[in-house]
Amino acid sequence: MKAEGDIVFGGDRLRATLFNADAPKLIVTFRQRVSPDGAFDTARPVRRFVKRNYAHLHLQSRFNDWYINSETADFEAHLGALVRPYRRIVGTGFSMGGYGILRFAEVLGLQHALLVSPQISIAPEVVPWDRRYRDCADGFDAAMGDVASRAKRGLKGVILMDPFRPLDHRHADLIQTSFPNLVICRLGCGGHPATRVLGEAGGFGRVQSQLLSGQVDVEEIRQKHRKSRRKSPTYWRHLGENAARREHMTLARIAFTRHAELAPPAK
Repeated sequence: MKAEGDIVFGGDRLRATLFNADAPKLIVTFRQRVSPDGAFDTARPVRRFVKRNYAHLHLQSRFNDWYINSETADFEAHLGALVRPYRRIVGTGFSMGGYGILRFAEVLGLQHALLVSPQISIAPEVVPWDRRYRDCADGFDAAMGDVASRAKRGLKGVILMDPFRPLDHRHADLIQTSFPNLVICRLGCGGHPATRVLGEAGGFGRVQSQLLSGQVDVEEIRQKHRKSRRKSPTYWRHLGENAARREHMTLARIAFTRHAELAPPAK
């Protein structure tokens, strides 16, 4: 396998890089929202999958446009032809990357997905209650970006989200309406994305590797999150903030004290 991969779609706004192309199975990943945007990253393979005889297709948008732009139609047609040889296709993505998984699930032939804090849309007319991404929504084509009309209803998998993030919760509920075989897994005080606590403990890779077996175990993910949160500064900070908003001040003080004990010293 070439470490740098092959660029199989090289547009000005969208890029696809393929590793280990001759493998019989495929994992698809989408890049999340980045700051600043305006450039492509050097793609890296998901080695635990490549070692298990998976190809890896990594998709990027140069700008934070949720993959909806003047190249989307050509990109979609190219992907459809590219994935035909693979007998098993799984995918994963965070936030904007999770949206990408949903938007292109049908053309990619995805069978199983692990989504972290994804959006159903960023179009103001579709999600007027979510203003977080309005800086990215100028020019967003709501029809081309419509997930519900392109939903792969047989897609199985899990949406990981923090239930204390009401906007993420609302997106997850709407997504599940169009993708009824996606299970919502609530990771309290995980943040956005909801796997920050797992990431601090080095546990997201083990969660992602569940896709290798074709069955994502929601209860196992919850248990990993519970175990990780004890030593997670992110968890205790979010718990303190949530408790303070609800005026549970004793819990808030305990949580902020624990956060201060765990947080790395300021440089």
